[in-house]
Amino acid sequence: VQLVESGGGLVQAGGSLRLSCVASESVSSPYRMGWYRQAPGNQRELVASITKSGTTMYADSVKGRFTISRDNAKNTVSLQMNSLKPSDTAVYYCNVLPTLSGADYWGQGTQVTVSA
Repeated sequence: VQLVESGGGLVQAGGSLRLSCVASESVSSPYRMGWYRQAPGNQRELVASITKSGTTMYADSVKGRFTISRDNAKNTVSLQMNSLKPSDTAVYYCNVLPTLSGADYWGQGTQVTVSA
């Protein structure tokens, strides 16, 4: 399974970025797709996830600012990030869980840096 991420970068506080992740065709309509992030010195944490049926979950720190979406036909998951804060600075990783009982897969990570 290959996951290709795009959309990271440098933005000022209050700005927006959109992350996208495309899963290879070997994964068809995975059960759950999501985004995690890891800042230096911190553990990797869940940012947002979305199931095949559209059920979403968000970290409290991003609720109301970030929106996750997916396109099942294109095997893509996106994360729209608005009102970004310096505390959102981290490497963001795409995560895909093809089936509830199976292994999950990770993208290579994309850097998001928010300047004050």
